[in-house]
Amino acid sequence: MISLKRVRDEARDLLELIVVPGLAAVLPWSLCFRVFRGLSRWTFLYRDACNEALAHAQRLGFVSDPVQWQRQRRLVTLIDHADFFLATTRSDRWLRRHVVVQGRWPAAEAAGVLCTFHWGAGMWGLRHARASGLRAHALVAPHRPELFSGRSVRFWYFGQRNAVVARTLGRKPIEVSRNLRPVLQALRANDQVLAAVDVPSDQVATSESIDFLGLRARVPRGLLRLAVDSRVPVTVYLTGIRLTDGRRMLSIHQLGRAESVEKLVSDTFALLQEAVRADPAAWHFWEVAPRFFEPASASASSSAQRVD
Repeated sequence: MISLKRVRDEARDLLELIVVPGLAAVLPWSLCFRVFRGLSRWTFLYRDACNEALAHAQRLGFVSDPVQWQRQRRLVTLIDHADFFLATTRSDRWLRRHVVVQGRWPAAEAAGVLCTFHWGAGMWGLRHARASGLRAHALVAPHRPELFSGRSVRFWYFGQRNAVVARTLGRKPIEVSRNLRPVLQALRANDQVLAAVDVPSDQVATSESIDFLGLRARVPRGLLRLAVDSRVPVTVYLTGIRLTDGRRMLSIHQLGRAESVEKLVSDTFALLQEAVRADPAAWHFWEVAPRFFEPASASASSSAQRVD
C-alpha cells in the first residue's frame, strides 16, 4: 500500500521538477522568466532544500537578507530545472540570443579536461561547448533506483536529465565511481572529459584540503591529478544567470597544463570561490556544506566573511 507520505513526495517532485519548470517548454523565454520571478516568492517551492541551504549559508556568514537570499535561491533552482526543458525544445538560435559568453574554449581536436561546478545553471554551457566543436564526455554518477527509494518521479527526471546531457554533448557519458580507465580512453582518443568537480570529498577516493570561503574544505583531486599526470590542459567554465533578464552568463577560463596538482586544485576552486562570493545563492550545494568543510574549520564559522 502506498503511504500518504509517498503520495505527497511524488506530488511535490512532479510539481517542482516537471510541472512548474516545464512552463519553459511552452512559453517564450522572456515571458517565462517573468513568471518564474513571480513564482520565486512562493515559499512552498523547494522549501526543504532552500531552508537547509539558508541555514548553512547563514551559519557561515553568507546571508544578509534571508528573504531575498531564498527568493534568489528558488529562482536559480527553478531556472536550472527549466533548462532541462529548454534544452529539448530550443535550437542553437536560442543560445545565440540568450547566452552571453566571455572567454573561449580550447582547441576542439585536442584532449582536455573541462571542469565546472554546481553553481548557476550549466546546461547551456554544454550546448555552447558542443556548438564550438568540442567532443566532451560528461562524467556522471551511477543512476541507481535504490538511491531514489520512494521517489519514482525524481528517479525518472534525473535519468532523463542525464540523457539530455548526453544528447547535448553528442557523446556518451562516462559513469565513474573509482575507476578512471574510461576517462583515459577518451583522452587518448583526443576527446575531452567534463565534470562538475565540487562534489563532497566523501564521494571520491582522494581529496585535497584547501582554503575555501575563509574556511578549510576538502575537495576532490582525482580528475585534476589525472590532468597533471597526462599533461592535458584544463579549462574551467561557469554558467551563471543574470537575474534581471534571465540570460545565461558563460565564462570560460583556460588554465592550460599544470605542473602541480596542488596549484591546479587551488586555481580551479579559486574560480568557484569567486563565483560564490559574487552570487552565494547560486551555489546548489549549500545544503550539503558541512560535507565540504573540515569540522574544526566549520565550527569556527565566525571567521567567514559576509559577502552579500
